[in-house]
Formats: sequence, C-alpha cells, structure tokens
Amino acid sequence: MVVESSGADRLGRVCVLGIGRTGVAVARHCLSLVASGRVDSVTVVGGASSHESEESRSLVADGADVILGSEEVRGEYDLGVASPGIPVTSSFFLSATKACTEVIGEPELAWRESPERWIGITGTNGKTTTTTLVRDLIRAGGSPAQEVGNIGTIAIGEVDGRVEGGWFVAELSSFQLATTRLLHPRVAVLLNVTPDHLAWHGTMEAYAAAKERIFANLVPTDLAVLSDDDETCRAIEGRLEARGLRVCHLSVSREPDGADAAFVRAGRLVCRLGGEEHELVGVDELSIKGEHNLENALAASACALEVGVPVEDVSRGLIAFRPLEHRIEPAGTLGGVSLVDDSKATNTDAVEKALTAFPKGHVILLLGGHDKGCELDSFASAVVASVKSVVCFGEAGPRFGEAMRSAAGGTDVAVLSADHMADALDRALDVATAGDVVLLSPACSSFDEFSGFEERGDVFKRLCAERVARAGSEA
Repeated sequence: MVVESSGADRLGRVCVLGIGRTGVAVARHCLSLVASGRVDSVTVVGGASSHESEESRSLVADGADVILGSEEVRGEYDLGVASPGIPVTSSFFLSATKACTEVIGEPELAWRESPERWIGITGTNGKTTTTTLVRDLIRAGGSPAQEVGNIGTIAIGEVDGRVEGGWFVAELSSFQLATTRLLHPRVAVLLNVTPDHLAWHGTMEAYAAAKERIFANLVPTDLAVLSDDDETCRAIEGRLEARGLRVCHLSVSREPDGADAAFVRAGRLVCRLGGEEHELVGVDELSIKGEHNLENALAASACALEVGVPVEDVSRGLIAFRPLEHRIEPAGTLGGVSLVDDSKATNTDAVEKALTAFPKGHVILLLGGHDKGCELDSFASAVVASVKSVVCFGEAGPRFGEAMRSAAGGTDVAVLSADHMADALDRALDVATAGDVVLLSPACSSFDEFSGFEERGDVFKRLCAERVARAGSEA
C-alpha cells in the first residue's frame, strides 16, 4: 500500500518544465515554500518557444532561475514538475528525467501537498460535465467542493486556500495522469476510452494505460466507478476486481449485478452502493440530454452518495443542473428549428453520443474543422442512421463529406458542403423545417478557423442570435 504524503515533506531543489499557466502556478507555490525550508531553489525551464515576459520577469524577481528558449534541463534537481502539454516521450521530458531524481505532473504535486478528500474523474468524453455535477451535488449536500484540474482551475493554486473539510473534484486528462505516481483519490471515475490524443501518447494502448492510472493507488475502502457500456472500461473493471477493489458498474443499457452499480430502471436513475439501492430522479427531470449525459449523471450520483451526500440532496442537485457551455447547449430557436451548440465534441465518439439526445431523422449535423485523421467509415454509418442531413465544412470538410456520401448512398440523407462554419449554418437553415435540430457537433478540433472549441462555440451562438434577430425584424 502506498503511504500518503503528510504535506510536510521537503521538496528540495525543484525544476519546473514549462512557463505556461501550469508552470507559473507550480513555480509560485514552490517559491512560497523557500522561507520554510521545504524548497531549496526553483528553476523554470520554459521550453523552446518561451521568451521573456511579464511572468518570467516576475518569477525572477521572486527568486526563481528562469531559462528561456530551451528544452535542455541541466544541473541536478530533487524534483521535476512537468506541464501537461509536454509528452513523456519528448526530448524535453526525457532531459528532465536525467537531471531530476523524480519527474511528476502538477496534479500529483497538488495531491502530495494536500492529499485529503479527492475525487478523480477521467474519460475521453464527459469529464467536465461530470466534474462540475459532482461539485454541485456535494455543495447541494452542504459541504464545500472545488473543481480543479483539466477543467481550468489549476489544483496547486487552490491548495493553500482549501476550505476545512472541503473536497477537490479533479478532472484529470490522460496527459496529467501519465505523470502521476502516488495520486490516490477517495473515488475515481473512468467514463469511457475512445481514440484521442494518440499523437501525444503514441499508441492507443499507452493512452488507455494513462487513463487506468487513476486507479493505481486505490484500496478496498475506496470506490472505482466505470462504464459497463465501454469495452476498454470493462477490461479495466476485471483487473480492478482482481485487486479486491470495489467497482461501481455504470450502464444506461442494462441493470448490472453486484453490490455497487448505477443504472436506469423504468425511466429513473438508480444507484446501488454496498448493496443498498437509492432511487433518484426520472430521466425526463434532467435538463442534460442524451445517453452520455445519463451516464455522467449516474457517475456523479455514485460519487456524491459514496462521500455521504444525502439522497434527497443528490436528487435536488440533479434536477437543478443545467447544460454546460458548448456541450449540447441550446442556442436559440428559429422558425421552430432548434439551434444547439456542441462545439466541445472534438472527436467522433462525442458526436455519436450527442446524437442520442435528439429524435432520429430530425438533425441537421454540422461537421468539420481541423482534421484529426480519425477513421470515418463506422462513424459515417452511425451518423447517417441518425440524421436528416449533414453539412461538412472547414479543412476536414472534403474528407468528411466523401465518407458521409459513401455511407448515405441509397438513403434520403443529404450531404452538403460549406467553406466555413457560418456558411454551414446557413446551408443547414435552408434545409431545416419546424421540428428539426441544427446541431454543431463537429468531431474535429477548431484550429483551422478558431483558437479553440470555446471560440468556435461562442461564434456559433453569436451567428445563431444574429439570424434569430434578423428573422424577428423581418416578421
């Protein structure tokens, strides 16, 4: 069994890899420990593209040694802390492993500094919704909770201000998990594993192994929550149960056996923990839609109930929860046509799950952006079976369009093309009729046209609002 940190260990000479938001937060935390003697020195190696900035000058003024424009780590250090954008196979990371006694990631450091009351959540899709929902359910039960990690709030920056008795609900990416060693959440969740970030990890096997690390230090008094409806998760469940761990089996398609499970029965969410069943809310009482969001709600409920949130507070929190921005988010109605922003769907699995939120044959789907090069044949078949029409746009448009037309042969599904997202929206509105849904769920990253999925979603919502306003003025 791993011995947890007391939070009082000496860190010694610290080397921070990267000078982005994470690297700066780590450096500032470590600099704050110099006076106590826990840290001897802080060196920041910014990376090949780093350059002098207000942040770098500030770190130097506070006592850090900052090396810019380089990925070569020289010297000897007790601890290296790598930012999540640095692959473990990169020359930068490998250089640090030669100079440092140990190299970890920022969430690992945050856990070591403050190891109590962590819930860890990972998965290819659904992490942010589930993390936010767990936070809200714990708060609904009257306890403090803070979302941290990949969700955007850097955990190490929240350690000093943690509320007594509060929970850290950590969204953990595969990048972050790849650099963990002692991280030990009280409850750990794996929602799904589908191909993504393979350029960073190298192989699907390495990607899945990074996700599985969230369970590495669990003991039988903890709880692992995994989806029975995901093939990779099922394999991991078997390995966890062989270790004697408690596994809560999630499923939206059937009722799993065993003492710990979360599922849908007769249209209601049910969670069984330690053999005791808790009936929660009806599926139709949730504002978040789609089978994937049922799974997210079940996972969040299992986490909250496991850490002591009363059933009635879990149910109240589930009903109160609203869709997060850019995740099947309503973006207006025009002539009886619903407009929906799902810009966060940057891979094919996320799109397939989003389509389950709407009636078959009534979706005009907007696909495209920066092409990740994923296999499209099975995806195209799934899309054609669900939609009324597809509009393919952007850099990936031609390849997606070819796959969709091949799959749509012999069906009534129309496959249209557009240069940019704005054009795609207009083409979709041209063919939509009352009762249809125009869904931006692109299956691609946004970097051909936008800075990220957030900007893409914001622009889509603005375009929708403009078209709704124009229609109103012309009425």
